[in-house]
Amino acid sequence: MSLSTIRPSSSSAMRVLRLSALALSLTALAGCSMFSSKDPRFEPTPLTEYTPGVAAKISWSTSIGSGADSGFAPQVTGSSVYAASVSGQVSKVDLDTGRVQWSTNAGKKLTAGAGSDGVVTAVASVDGNVIAFDDSGKELWRSRSSSAVNVPPAVGAGVVVVRTSDYRLQAFDASTGDLRWSLQRPGPALSLKTSMQMRIIDGLLLAGMPNGRLMAIDAAQGNLVWEGSISVSRGATDLERINDVVGAPQVVDPLLCGATYQGRVACFDVSQGGRLVWDREFSAGTGIAADNHMLYAANSRSQIEAFAMTDGQTIWTQNALRNRGLAPLAVMPQALAAGDMEGYVHFLSRLDGTLLGRVSVGGGAIVSPLVGTPRGVLVQTGNGNLVLVGIN
Repeated sequence: MSLSTIRPSSSSAMRVLRLSALALSLTALAGCSMFSSKDPRFEPTPLTEYTPGVAAKISWSTSIGSGADSGFAPQVTGSSVYAASVSGQVSKVDLDTGRVQWSTNAGKKLTAGAGSDGVVTAVASVDGNVIAFDDSGKELWRSRSSSAVNVPPAVGAGVVVVRTSDYRLQAFDASTGDLRWSLQRPGPALSLKTSMQMRIIDGLLLAGMPNGRLMAIDAAQGNLVWEGSISVSRGATDLERINDVVGAPQVVDPLLCGATYQGRVACFDVSQGGRLVWDREFSAGTGIAADNHMLYAANSRSQIEAFAMTDGQTIWTQNALRNRGLAPLAVMPQALAAGDMEGYVHFLSRLDGTLLGRVSVGGGAIVSPLVGTPRGVLVQTGNGNLVLVGIN
């Protein structure tokens, strides 16, 4: 996939932080508060019967610390998995066997991690430090970000990039930790705390921001290459106007796609300067996943919908996991995988959404994005285990 053809096109921080503490969590907005309600519309759908279409089993499981939060996501580079947990542990794990290749502790509780390009691995600590390690687990540097970091760092093109709670993107030199560049966008009074990820592809940082903006930035220099709007804020209150880009941007040549909470799902053609190809009204809960033919998204009620990649038409919908607090989905060759609030991983047909299989990985609610690999789906559990679930 080449992105080289894409072309350019206030509140105080303290107020943002105070308000964020009240209503940041998407789980609170669209999950836990609903689950505790006696309103039957918000009750989690019980586990349903299905005709098995795949056989799923745990291939391996290993501890990577303890604790879970929305700022953590396993990172696969080659045959290795880089992962971190709230307790401060940072690990490199062999994808095939689950053997821990190295493990270290940052000495602080963490709010986000891990980002890695296989050379440098980065995490963010509770005191706002960005911490980088080499590929033997030795600490390289610590640098202070402008505010808290709750999105996994993106590593590549010689930089470590973080997204801070005061709506800045900051890039640190991967070798020295020196600040390379900083880019800020005006932020709303309220924003989400949910699973969000940035990506570096072909030297471009792809990042979603509050107010429904999707950006492509020269990762090494910090120059804005393109900025597009997935959706705009609507409503009379700060809560109604929350309109953040959630999950990770998806790239399927020549399309760049993203989704927003209380907004839309949209795809842009980067070969034509980021022209909007299609968009659909949609309130994404935790982001999107994609293959060459379809884009998959769970809404804020955990109803899954598949859209045609070419024009955005709905191919199928699946309501069997409604209100089950799904983590970001993962695409596998054999199925679509979804993790829920009770530690179950569900497998669905990519063709029509039919339930094909289910396995429990334990550890409570799954909040980290699932990661599809050639060996199976990687799951970071609520109690700090890294699990590979294989299917056949």
